[in-house]
Amino acid sequence: MIDASGDESPVDAVVVGAGFAGLYMVHRLRDHLGLSVRGIEAAEGVGGTWYWNRYPGARCDIESQLYCYSFSRELEQEWDWSERFPAQPEVLRYLNHVAERFDLKRSFTFGTRVVGADLDETSDTWLVRTDRGERLRARFLVAATGNLSAGRVPDFPGRENFRGHTYFTGDWPHQPVDFSGRRVALIGTGSTGVQLVPHVARQAAALTVFQRTPAYACPLGNRPIDAGTMARIKADYPAIRQREWDFPGGVIFDDVRPSALAESAEERQRFYEQKWQAGGMNLWLGSYEDILLDERANETVAGFVRDKIRSRVDDPDTAEKLTPRGYPFGAKRQTLEDGYYEAFNQPHVELVDVKATPIECITPDGIRTADRHHPVDDIIFATGFDAFTGALYRMNIRGRGGRLLSDHWAAGPRPYLGLNTSGFPNLFFITGPLSPSVLFNMPRAIEQHCDWIADCIAWLQAHDYQAIEAEPDAEADWVDHVREVADATLLPQADSWYLGANVPGKPRVFMVYLGGCANYKRICDDVAADHYRGLRLISAAATVGGD
Repeated sequence: MIDASGDESPVDAVVVGAGFAGLYMVHRLRDHLGLSVRGIEAAEGVGGTWYWNRYPGARCDIESQLYCYSFSRELEQEWDWSERFPAQPEVLRYLNHVAERFDLKRSFTFGTRVVGADLDETSDTWLVRTDRGERLRARFLVAATGNLSAGRVPDFPGRENFRGHTYFTGDWPHQPVDFSGRRVALIGTGSTGVQLVPHVARQAAALTVFQRTPAYACPLGNRPIDAGTMARIKADYPAIRQREWDFPGGVIFDDVRPSALAESAEERQRFYEQKWQAGGMNLWLGSYEDILLDERANETVAGFVRDKIRSRVDDPDTAEKLTPRGYPFGAKRQTLEDGYYEAFNQPHVELVDVKATPIECITPDGIRTADRHHPVDDIIFATGFDAFTGALYRMNIRGRGGRLLSDHWAAGPRPYLGLNTSGFPNLFFITGPLSPSVLFNMPRAIEQHCDWIADCIAWLQAHDYQAIEAEPDAEADWVDHVREVADATLLPQADSWYLGANVPGKPRVFMVYLGGCANYKRICDDVAADHYRGLRLISAAATVGGD
């Protein structure tokens, strides 16, 4: 029940977000630790990114049996997946099923945003304010806000004067959009744009795709899951969960080989073709270990993908525009496609290279580039997100001395283990910056973080500690370690959202820990076992007031 009077509602914990992370965090804190928990969610329902991203073609790029919770054996057995790679509606149905099965919705306030969170230093508690006027006082504040939840549409001149319809893929209408007979512009060719193009091309009278950087897109390889296959998956779940931790990203692949350079060109070509046909992320993470470490090895697979693109696009000029160069294969998030390249073989689909002819402005009836005007009826912005930190900064979190989190991280995010940052006691991040996050199968990364946070809170209670926060030295050492591990790979060589390169003025810091999920889990477990090494423990007696 919302109290808009200005009075404070006391709870043990506030969890912000109702996606995979927020749902499980509420379950762990409420149902396992017995805490009073309030979840806050901007959407009108659960789902997180799967609530908002309803654009045609929206689909997970991790296989169904991996992209789901593992904490409940009963849940695994009662849910049947219909496809190898689940589409947005199916993932959303799954999350609603989880929320209902574990009675989680009653702990959330929906349609509400956190607009401020201020530390009360007399008690090391958080005063959380919402856009509906509620004030919550909580000992623990957990950000389950997601890495790709703060949408970003570039401020194109004249955008406000456009007379047609505009859409942002990260906030798509809940009702189907019919582009039949329409002239449609699509800006952006990352994973979202690549998924969307074939669907819009099937409807629109004309589709103009504005591309800044071509993608190394690989086949999705989706297929239905029949009853027999689903039964085998359910029987194999214990082994699947164990095997997930054997791979750096928590995604299972067969026959990963150590070096592309150690094999003949003929064998390498045969192996790449096998992985290409297998679909999904097999070519990226399931082929050779050294393609993300060695430039010469990477060029062997980059050349293979370029040849594949050229072979599928009829017009040589269009094929050239779609062929990526200047950055390594796999240095950006692997893009998966189903009919993307063939869409450009249709006469009503045009590709515009905005590096060669930049967008100058949006006009009332179209888009003007450096060389001409493109008349359109609708514009779709598939322009991405202010990843990792955008959603956190929008909450206006203030720690010790009233310091904003965005100021503390002005040179780049610096949370210790990606979980907790100095000057902000009892503030936890789930799959936040400087953790494996988006390069670790997200449901598994989320469970690992939620379990660690819940265990930490239980330990604080058992040992009569009021609060915990990262030590500045430990925080700095972790920042250095994350950078050193990343610099040993080819990933920082690309201008990607992993670095914040898509947001003007954002510090260029590689924000993903690349040391592998199993190694990361060992580090987190060792820190906890060593009485939370690198974290400052504040006893209840050291605070004035409290809950």
